[in-house]
Amino acid sequence: MPDAPDTREPAPREVHLDARQVRALAHPLRMRLLGTLRVDGPATATMLAEKLDTNTGATSYHLRQLAEVGLVAEDPDLGTGRQRWWRAAHDISNFEPTDFDDDPDARAAVEWIQTEQVRLMVEGAERWMTVATGHSAEWREAAGMSDMVLTLGPARLRALNDELWQVLMRYRHEPVSDEPDVQSVHVFVAAFPRVEEKR
Repeated sequence: MPDAPDTREPAPREVHLDARQVRALAHPLRMRLLGTLRVDGPATATMLAEKLDTNTGATSYHLRQLAEVGLVAEDPDLGTGRQRWWRAAHDISNFEPTDFDDDPDARAAVEWIQTEQVRLMVEGAERWMTVATGHSAEWREAAGMSDMVLTLGPARLRALNDELWQVLMRYRHEPVSDEPDVQSVHVFVAAFPRVEEKR
């Protein structure tokens, strides 16, 4: 009896960002370009310009900057003639903020990237909330946000974050569900020490 075909997603291509890469990525359009290529797949500079409401010259320039540090690459299988297709070189970027403690420029870039990620998370949540009532009850009940305050030390917080990441990766590796209404879902995980507001 033949084996059933393997329908699991391939392991994600990961990159541990270095100082050059975080400095290159600390730009609003570059972050959007890389994110769009990761979520929506390969595209030309013209397609990206239309999707991101900018011009082709800007997308071409910033794609080349991302390519220079290995975050995007040309996709020669899709290119025809003068048309250049680009793809994300990795599925996941990661770094430890402490990687750049000795590099003030890279540290500033990381701080900007993290602040931008929070801003994008808020924007995404607000977009959902403005259209949520137009979605089915199933989607409105399934989507959600929550928060909780725990008392943890750094080792336990790291363990919690690692465990949550493993759960996300398990879901990512599963075959796409055969539910009738499957959509792309953005999951954010954030955990940091509570800093009380001074009054």
